[in-house]
Amino acid sequence: MTLSIWRYSHLTLAISSFLFIIIAAVTGIILAFEPISNQLEPFAISELSSISVAETLEGLQEEYDEVIAVEVDGNNYVTASVITKEGNNETFYIDPKTGKKLGAIIEKAPIYKFATSLHRSLFLKSIGRFFVGLFSFLLFLISISGFVLILKRQGRFQKFFNKITWENFYQYFHVVLGRLSLIPLIIITVTGVYLSLEKFNVFPKEKVQHQIDFEALSSKPKRTIATFPIFQNTKLSEVRKIEFPFSTDVEDYFLIQLIDKELTINQITGEVLSEVHYPFTKLASYYSLLLHTGQGSIMWAIVLALTCIATLFFIYSGFVMTFQRMKGNIRNRYKKHECEYVILVGTENGSTKSFAKMLYKAFLQANQKVFVTDLNAYTSFPKMKHLIVLTATYGNGDAPSNATKFLKLLRERKVNLNPFNFSVVAFGSLSYPKFCQFGIEVQLGLEVKEEASQLLPIQTIHNKSFEAFAAWTQAFCNKTNLNLTLDKAIISKRKKTSSFILTEKKLSTTTEDTFLLKFENGSQKFTSGDLLGIYPNSTTHERLYSIANVEDSLLLSIKKHELGVCSNYLYNLKEGETINAFVQRNPSFHFPKKASKVIMIATGTGIAPFLGMLKETSKIPVDLYFGVRTQESLKIYEDTLNESRLNNVQYAFSRASSEKIYVQDLIQKDINKVLADLDKGAVLMLCGAIAMQNSVFQILEKALQQKGKSLSYYEKRKQILVDCY
Repeated sequence: MTLSIWRYSHLTLAISSFLFIIIAAVTGIILAFEPISNQLEPFAISELSSISVAETLEGLQEEYDEVIAVEVDGNNYVTASVITKEGNNETFYIDPKTGKKLGAIIEKAPIYKFATSLHRSLFLKSIGRFFVGLFSFLLFLISISGFVLILKRQGRFQKFFNKITWENFYQYFHVVLGRLSLIPLIIITVTGVYLSLEKFNVFPKEKVQHQIDFEALSSKPKRTIATFPIFQNTKLSEVRKIEFPFSTDVEDYFLIQLIDKELTINQITGEVLSEVHYPFTKLASYYSLLLHTGQGSIMWAIVLALTCIATLFFIYSGFVMTFQRMKGNIRNRYKKHECEYVILVGTENGSTKSFAKMLYKAFLQANQKVFVTDLNAYTSFPKMKHLIVLTATYGNGDAPSNATKFLKLLRERKVNLNPFNFSVVAFGSLSYPKFCQFGIEVQLGLEVKEEASQLLPIQTIHNKSFEAFAAWTQAFCNKTNLNLTLDKAIISKRKKTSSFILTEKKLSTTTEDTFLLKFENGSQKFTSGDLLGIYPNSTTHERLYSIANVEDSLLLSIKKHELGVCSNYLYNLKEGETINAFVQRNPSFHFPKKASKVIMIATGTGIAPFLGMLKETSKIPVDLYFGVRTQESLKIYEDTLNESRLNNVQYAFSRASSEKIYVQDLIQKDINKVLADLDKGAVLMLCGAIAMQNSVFQILEKALQQKGKSLSYYEKRKQILVDCY
């Protein structure tokens, strides 16, 4: 519930103020270039902190008959108002070291005048300033609510800058840029609100008053300005303005306005007559203006410009994600009281709902009545025989926004009198310690319901793997005698393909129908561990295969399945024939550049990317755990394996004898060694079946719990790399 409040607040504030935010951001980008261009002018003096006031005033007195005032603005321009030796009263930029004129006062460019007026008041004067201040405050609240949402996503403050799980382009960069621009955004909004309030005289204005005892003024001994200690010890970087005395009378004095205080100086002796520190409001106004405009600092002005650009992206990406969630809504063909199959969805950004939509359409194509709704809408389904829960986990084990009430509803109500089967599919990322935690809680909640029976064990899916979801769907079909066909086009668009020529085909000598295909690379650049996407027979659903780069050729290892459309399509290819496919980069499954050791775990055709990695030149030792059916199954790979630089290799033969040995059994046997290697910086790479991955992860998690760690600890350090299907 708390999460929903923050999310809806974030969205409501953004919707209510997005037009102003766009105007403020666009004009902010324009205005950020003003201090940058000003700093590139020859009038900007970078070494003000090394020039004393005495040095500047001495130069001015030599150059001009009379000096009226000297001023240093936010752009580090030093301006002097003087009476020249020709008797002219002039104001211009000077070289603070010599007092010589650098140039005339430059006028603000028209585009900056226009942008400033629009940015400050929307051309509406006082009422415009009010709305600018109001919407600045709303942007501040949006920043704070966004900060809270990121905290909830990451789990706690210490993990604020931890890795963000990729769901889609807009979600990923909305969070990443939000973290990077949070502090600049808060500074921009707070200073903007303060400057607006200041214009309405909200803060008290304290007039600076000097108390000078004119009767006690001393006129002896007379000293030159260059010898005044206060002028010698004060740098120009501390000065705002210096006003010179109007006459030579002792009652007239120098008035120096520094950043934090104001001084009066006896023009005869150089004695400090009075010193008044500015109130907080005056200092806050000065620093608010500098921080809000970027005056005097190219780097800060660039940060302001980038923050404004990021703000425009937040508006666009935020609305895109909102529309995606709305677009993902499913219009049910049947009423809830008519359906035997019910799909409940828990989603935060809408991606899980796309899987539900894909499954929903598969049920309809199989002529089954199915109903889809949110987990929070859990209610009575009179004819329900199968309940399917597809849910994501938000942040550190929390329920997604449309599932926050489900567990409470499940505990408090017996909504179905008739018994039903249930299956839970949990989506998540191993980047988070509580991987798929909410899905696990849903599973446990359903297990205790008397009327509910588990049809399949909970299926956890890492990073929205379609292959893992398809494997679960097949298991569901095997249990229910249904024939469900998933249309992957619902969750991904068809990609542009290139041609690949088959140069070599190698069949297994066993009856397993395993085969190797080698394709001419052409112009495609790829690395072992990347994926090849194939559209068999012009279908819209691609099949992804892990690939190896062997001597610049593309190598596939495939098992032909009786009903496998793509595997049969590839099996029937002849050398010299061409396929249309695309290479999908998979940088999260490349051979590591740095590691104490690499531990490869593969089953069956999952060995494919490792065949290429083992050919790479590297001094990193490699251990291989490889699960196949029999000794004969190895023959198709033995040429590559025998030539490789394996440090240690162990095979698990699941059909070689009555005693079935699987690769996870080897890991269980060597668990202490594997964990010790991980602690020393080893990288664990898994490729093969999802069932193998789940079994290996269970073994590792159980062993790590005893050490007070979890898989996420190593995954964050990029020591766990997975490509399972």
